[in-house]
Amino acid sequence: MQAKEQFRTVGLIGRMGSELVGESLQQLIELLDKHGLSIVIEESTATILPGDNHQKGSRKMMGEICDLIIVVGGDGCLLGAARDFARSRVSLLGINRGRLGFLTDISPQNINALVTEVLNGEYLLEERFLLEAEVIRDGRPVGESSALNDVVFHSGSSITMLEFELFIEGQFVYCQRSDGIIISTPTGSTAYALSGGGPIMHPNLDAIVLVPMFPHTLSSRPLVVGGNSEIKIVVSKNNECSPRLTSDGQGDISVEPGDVLYVRKKSHKMKLLHPLNHSFYESCRSKLGWSEVL
Repeated sequence: MQAKEQFRTVGLIGRMGSELVGESLQQLIELLDKHGLSIVIEESTATILPGDNHQKGSRKMMGEICDLIIVVGGDGCLLGAARDFARSRVSLLGINRGRLGFLTDISPQNINALVTEVLNGEYLLEERFLLEAEVIRDGRPVGESSALNDVVFHSGSSITMLEFELFIEGQFVYCQRSDGIIISTPTGSTAYALSGGGPIMHPNLDAIVLVPMFPHTLSSRPLVVGGNSEIKIVVSKNNECSPRLTSDGQGDISVEPGDVLYVRKKSHKMKLLHPLNHSFYESCRSKLGWSEVL
């Protein structure tokens, strides 16, 4: 879907620890100044831009006053921004200073041309849903998190199998012994879920994929369910270790035997912008090594 919204206040977030990120941020600042736009630089990002006099702010403040946030880094950097800004409905645009760049899809060489197009209202808008996870112990919530890519229930640092029961929309699916399970959005289907043997899903799909991790059976396969499904995991009391629940590879929540885990679609979606020439299939070809010719 092509949108025509114009932007007035632009926030900048950069991955820490990279001189190349600083160079791209400086290039963006010069471009945004040229267009007469207000700039807000995230507080931690500002530390890699010594001497810059533009406004600094927390992510909370940026979500309140910015109508576009440009993230310079890898997909992990944009995943963090998605979790932080989904509620505020601010649009995100990614500059790739990481590795694959499925989400941060503008290369540093194309910053001036493609960011200028976006600032002129020439872009594609995608709305991608996130997941929210909750851990219940003795009837009370003890932890919660959100994820754009995936929620992973796993054994943590212990090399041992977990036993758990899976329910979808209140219906019993199976009891499984495995290293855990990956619960992924379409966005995350090209990430950890793909490494676990899951299917690639187009970002426009309203679906969730569940990928078992090394199940102790030859018949267990990835399962795709509706995006509005409530997923419930009952952790067996027979487990001898304390598993973990991880969202987008961050923020482990300790899980105890007997806990109940719920994973659902989050009510707030992320607004992700792409250049007009963006193609999901071209991204798969170039980043996953698909052959273009026979």
